[in-house]
Amino acid sequence: MKKLIMSAVALTLISFASVQATPVTEPNHAITVTQEKVSVKPEDLPAAIKATINSDAFAGWKVTTAYLVTNDDKTQYYDLSVKKGSENARVKLDKNGKNVE
Repeated sequence: MKKLIMSAVALTLISFASVQATPVTEPNHAITVTQEKVSVKPEDLPAAIKATINSDAFAGWKVTTAYLVTNDDKTQYYDLSVKKGSENARVKLDKNGKNVE
């Protein structure tokens, strides 16, 4: 009998935990973030961006495509696709060549 009661209590606790872990989504309150992307030729990137790409941290990497991205709040950053041999990566840098998260 004791095992039956403990099992019932355990199942009840598990069911409460699973109910509390369920995320609530409200489609009427969706957040919309818009960005404007403008293509930039790699050779037309600002000097600070070129200096960062040519630094030791990016040794051997070459910019294949670049975009100037403007957010809703008017902040801007450069979204770069870079390549080194068969490796590809994306880098986001501000106008001063600093990494953007």
